Amino acid sequence: MPAAALEELALVAQGCTRCRLAEGRRTVVFGMGDPEADLMFVGEGPGEQEDLQGLPFVGRSGQLLDRLIAEEMGMSRQPGGGVYIANVVKCRPPGNRDPQPDEIDACHPYLQGQLELIDPRVIVALGNFSAKLLLGTTVGITKLRGRVYPFGGRLLVPTYHPAAILRGGGDKLAEMRADLVRAKQALLAPPPSTDEAPLPSPTGPAAQSAPHGAGTEPASLFEP
Repeated sequence: MPAAALEELALVAQGCTRCRLAEGRRTVVFGMGDPEADLMFVGEGPGEQEDLQGLPFVGRSGQLLDRLIAEEMGMSRQPGGGVYIANVVKCRPPGNRDPQPDEIDACHPYLQGQLELIDPRVIVALGNFSAKLLLGTTVGITKLRGRVYPFGGRLLVPTYHPAAILRGGGDKLAEMRADLVRAKQALLAPPPSTDEAPLPSPTGPAAQSAPHGAGTEPASLFEP
């Protein structure tokens, strides 16, 4: 069962000392949601409230994300809600700084394990770090969003991190809403054919390299 296997992986993560982030954390923020979810959100890393509570996206960004998921998709992270939420790194970077490439690399096996065990049909990448890592590109989120990408037999929808919306993103809120609608529509689409050369999941800090050519956009399935 995915739930039992996820719990085992979470226990392993609780004792992780693979990178320097273990030195300053209060808790390991592994993930939260439906273990059999068709839709998985992947963010950047825990903030202060997440580090205190041990749960992802529980601060202001999380409240916004939950509201948008409910309003635009009719789903939730609650049991049976069809959504699972995790981060690229499971421990809070000091002062909420950006995670470093070696930290992302050290934590990648946990994210990869979550993807394999939950086996979502659609992944929503929240922000630059998540989108760049999963798509293996250096292209920024502003150019990546607005499309649906094949990803290892699944579909991936990049969008803004909700923190960017809270900082005053202008039209970003409307664009994020559109991306979530796009992800909901992707849940109804057939999985991409292997003939479409889905983008591989990187095994290292692939945010530093782009297998499709640095600075180029990965091929998308559906244009906006």
